[in-house]
Amino acid sequence: MDQKIYLNGEFVSRGEAKISVYDHGLLYGDGVFEGLRTYNGRIFKLREHIDRLYKSAKYICLNIPFTKEKLIEATIKTARINGQKDCYIRIVVTRGEGDLGLAPEKCKNATIFVIVGKIELYPEKFCRGGIEIITVPTQRNNSQNLDPQVKSLNYLNNVLANIEAKNAGFKEAIMLNREGFVTECTADNVFIIENDVLKTPSTHMGVLDGITRGVVMEIAKKISIEVKEGTISRYNLFNAQECFLTGTAAEIIPIVKVDGRTIGSGKVGNITNKIRDVFKKLVDADGTPYL
Repeated sequence: MDQKIYLNGEFVSRGEAKISVYDHGLLYGDGVFEGLRTYNGRIFKLREHIDRLYKSAKYICLNIPFTKEKLIEATIKTARINGQKDCYIRIVVTRGEGDLGLAPEKCKNATIFVIVGKIELYPEKFCRGGIEIITVPTQRNNSQNLDPQVKSLNYLNNVLANIEAKNAGFKEAIMLNREGFVTECTADNVFIIENDVLKTPSTHMGVLDGITRGVVMEIAKKISIEVKEGTISRYNLFNAQECFLTGTAAEIIPIVKVDGRTIGSGKVGNITNKIRDVFKKLVDADGTPYL
């Protein structure tokens, strides 16, 4: 089946999916997006992702000319027409076509598109055995400048940190804030286990309130694991019992070494495995059906 992309109310082939070179999403990164996963013909946490998309749009004063229900319907139709049971969905809303000036009022109509495809950030062997990561010099955006809660199209901050990780031979990297505390990775949230307590940086530290992050905290509470949000230093990270990353595309990825320091036993921890097991069962059973 040919890939179909939803673009401004129509379904077009990949080759026909084009936007103007004057679109401010391209010229200035002026827009917002969401990434979603489907499992067995169900879109996981669709409503939550749509809600966050609209919050991001409101923050940058971008009017989405669809109701939430209409965009949900468009997303479901795009997933259905592509016919994949397990896939990744990207919803993008840009400021739209304008001119070479920054002024957003020059953009009369937002550009909206939905892409359904495949994404694999980590092979299965890393899910089973864990990965090694590093911290990098590039700091996470200061919340007073551009709040990391906003999933904007300007991801250069994350891209630069990802380049630093790849140049050093690693697949992922932890970014610190200007005070030197752990925030998140280039594409994922960070968790540690310390004294059998699940800990993660609070959102005011400069992290995205990830959908998977929230699901993991809910799971932990249900299986009687205490959860705390706060500050995490590199010292806490290096001396943690366990560590893992979470994200829509990544799901839950165990971390076994950070900056050359072995985390815990150097193997995937028991609490990480328990959370992963519950998560797998949840995504297989929950979600909005489209097939």
